[in-house]
Amino acid sequence: MDKPLAGIKVVEVAMWAFVPACGGMLSDLGADVIKVEPPSGDPLRGLQIGAIGGGSGVDYSWESYNRGKRSITLDLKTEEGREVLMKLCDGADVFLTNLLPPARRSMGIDADSIRARFPAIVYASGSGSGPNGPERDKGGYDSISYWARGSISATMTEDGAERPVGPPGPAFGDTASGAMLSGAICAALVKRLRTGEGSTVDVSLLGTAMWSMQRLICQSTADGNLRFPRPSNPKPYNVLVHNYRTADSRFVSLCMLQADKYWAPFCEVAGRPDLAADPRFADAKLRAENVEACFAEMKALFASKTLAEWRAVLGRQDGQWDVVQEVGEMQADPQVQANGYLQRADYGDGTTIPLVGLPMLFDGQPLPARRSPELGADSDAVLASLGYDEDAIIDLKVKGVVF
Repeated sequence: MDKPLAGIKVVEVAMWAFVPACGGMLSDLGADVIKVEPPSGDPLRGLQIGAIGGGSGVDYSWESYNRGKRSITLDLKTEEGREVLMKLCDGADVFLTNLLPPARRSMGIDADSIRARFPAIVYASGSGSGPNGPERDKGGYDSISYWARGSISATMTEDGAERPVGPPGPAFGDTASGAMLSGAICAALVKRLRTGEGSTVDVSLLGTAMWSMQRLICQSTADGNLRFPRPSNPKPYNVLVHNYRTADSRFVSLCMLQADKYWAPFCEVAGRPDLAADPRFADAKLRAENVEACFAEMKALFASKTLAEWRAVLGRQDGQWDVVQEVGEMQADPQVQANGYLQRADYGDGTTIPLVGLPMLFDGQPLPARRSPELGADSDAVLASLGYDEDAIIDLKVKGVVF
C-alpha cells in the first residue's frame, strides 16, 4: 500500500508523549520522521511512574508514541549540533516540536527563525495552554492541562467526592492532542500544496480538552452554570440510555435515543411485554414522569440475566447497545480483529509486540504499525544522507555532538 504521507519528511525535536504521539501518527501514515534526541535521550525512555502489570521489559508508552521513527542524537546546545539540525531541516516538510518557547528562542529554532530560513516548511508545535496569552511560555502535561484545567476531571467527579477523578490511563490527553496536531499538520500540507505557502500551527492540551468538552462548556457559558450536577446514583431521563448491571456483575450500556421506537421491541425480546403494556410506561413522556418505577423494573430485569444471556437477547432487537468491556477483552473483540485495530509489530529480535494501530483505514486496509528506534540507532545513516563522511561523523562523536 502506498501510504498517504509517503515522501513527507518530518524533523521532530520533542519529548514525552503529546508531540511524539503526533510524530508516531505521521510515521504510520508514511512520513519519514527523524526524531532528534539529546545525547541522554528523550526522558520518556526511562520514565517510571509505578508498575502497570506486565514484566515483558517493553515500555509501551515509548513504543506507542515513537513508532516507526528514525533516531539521531544531537546536542542542540552546541553550534555544531544546531548546524546538523539545519541541514536536516533543509528539504524537510515539517518541523515538529514541544520544547518551551524560551528554549526554542535560545537555540534559534523558534518559528520565526526556522520559517525565515525555510519559508515553505510547516512549523508545528504542541503547547500546554496555547501560543498566546500570559502563560504562552509555560509548559504543561495531560494530567494537569488537559484533564484538570480542561474541566474533564471536575465534570467526571461525583458530587461530594473526596477527590477528583483522575485520567483513565497514561497520556490520555496527550494522544488525543497528538491526533489533533497531526490533523492540523495534514491540513497545512494541503494548503502548501495549493498555495506554495508554509504555515505555523499549534495545538494545545487545554484547547483539545475544550474541544472534547465543547457541549457542556458552551451550555454552561450560555446559561451561567458553574457545573452540571453529577449525583452518585443518577436516575436516567430515558431508561433506554443507561448502564445496567447484569446477574454476573458485568455492565451493559444502552443508548437508544429514539426511545419510543425501541421500547416495545426491547420489552418483547427481554420477555417483559407487560412493561410496554403498562400505561405508566406507554411513551417516553410517561416513562420520564414515572421514572422511579420504570427504572426499578429495568434494573431488576437486567440483574436477572447474565451478560452472555443479554448478548443473545439484545442481539434480537434493533436498539443500540454494547458491553462495557475491560482493557484485557479488547484483543478478542471481533471488530478489533477484523479492522486491524490491534496489531503485532516486529520488535527486531525475532519477537513481536502488540501495538494499537491508527484508527484510520485507507481503501479498507489498516496502516501497519512499526516499533520505535533505539537511541541514536540511525545517527550514522542520517548524517551520511546529509553529506557527512566517516571522518566528519567520527569528529562529531568525539566532540559529543552526536552520541
